[in-house]
Amino acid sequence: MKNPDRKTIAQLEELPNIGEAMAGDLRLVGINHPRNLIGKDPYKLYDKLCSITGKKKDPCVIDVFLSVVDFMEGGDAKPWWKFTAER
Repeated sequence: MKNPDRKTIAQLEELPNIGEAMAGDLRLVGINHPRNLIGKDPYKLYDKLCSITGKKKDPCVIDVFLSVVDFMEGGDAKPWWKFTAER
């Protein structure tokens, strides 16, 4: 698991657990920079993504959103599946 310095992260793809597809999903919900995640509700981001796409996404997307919000708010970089129990 990569653990970049939050101050130097400029691209969504630099975040732990975020690849091109998930970065695209974040952009769909209005998250264009990693710092835009601070203070966001991962469950609301998930609901918005489902609404925009017109499809119910896999619940693991919530886990990914939980992981990146937690990371940007100061948490350790953890694999997304560590957040499944929280969901």
